[in-house]
Amino acid sequence: MALALLVVAAYLPALHAGFIWDDDAYVTANATLRTLDGLRRIWLEPGAVPQYYPLTFTSLWLDHHLWGVQPLGYHLVNVLLHGANAILVWVIGRRLALPGAWLAAAVFAVHPVHVESVAWVTERKNVLSGALYLAAFLAYLRAAGGARAAYGLALGLFAGALLAKTVTCTLPVVLLLVLWWRRGRVDITPLIPFFVLGAASGLVTAWMEAHHVGATGALWRLSLLDRCLIAGRALWFYAGKLLWPHPLAFIYARWHVDAAVWWQYLFPLAAAATVAALHLARGRIGSGPLVAVLCYVTTLAPALGFVNVYPMRTRSSPTTSSTWRACRSSPSPRPARRAFPGRR
Repeated sequence: MALALLVVAAYLPALHAGFIWDDDAYVTANATLRTLDGLRRIWLEPGAVPQYYPLTFTSLWLDHHLWGVQPLGYHLVNVLLHGANAILVWVIGRRLALPGAWLAAAVFAVHPVHVESVAWVTERKNVLSGALYLAAFLAYLRAAGGARAAYGLALGLFAGALLAKTVTCTLPVVLLLVLWWRRGRVDITPLIPFFVLGAASGLVTAWMEAHHVGATGALWRLSLLDRCLIAGRALWFYAGKLLWPHPLAFIYARWHVDAAVWWQYLFPLAAAATVAALHLARGRIGSGPLVAVLCYVTTLAPALGFVNVYPMRTRSSPTTSSTWRACRSSPSPRPARRAFPGRR
């Protein structure tokens, strides 16, 4: 209840907000939201909507038939989804017996980097895919803990997350990392269907971005070295915004990437050195910090510049792993039961 109140208090002003920026393409001027045939086109005609996220646009279709073009209802759904996400972060943290799980969820609930995803109607894809991603995560943990019926639920929720936004394709890698951390070993076989779904969805999105969204041309003609420099810098940029979320903007100035400039190599080298140091320190500090950093990198991977996708906002999953890591040393309000025996 306290988490829900935090979300309501933080996002109450959003309920009085209107439509902005590309909300016209997604909602107010989107003809596919108005008819039953439009719902068919959302699912069966790539290019009928700005991005092929059919579950996201189905939710907006339902909103349109409930609220018309009154923004209150759309904002209310976004806020409710974000509240559900915060609760899921807490439940997963407790399931993993993480000290400070409630505090991590509270930070997640009110962190300023989420305002864009919650208060902007177009970003329904973030809060909806985030809810399905976290629900699939929790269901798979239950399946791994012995609740076999939860496996099919996890797979179905993951498919839903992919249909809401493809950035969620990172889930199976995150699950591998978390289960390895808890058990010291992991069986990849149950995750094969997840990898197949994620890869297929990623390929579809890559094709859509190139042929319908416009992720082609000189802007995307970068060498592998350039992309590595961008990725290293992006990792620290996102981390910096999580630690000090000011100033925040919809779009940031494009970086000038130059492989001939020595200091630009410091970003990827520092990232690699951090991972190496945490790996070497596992005997003293455990594998938790290493896994948290690897989860952060994994969830950011679709936005690091290695694949050509139009600029995206993808902060919910990285924020989750970061806030869990930051709050692990804080006392938990209640003793958390240990769902997975093994290493910490």
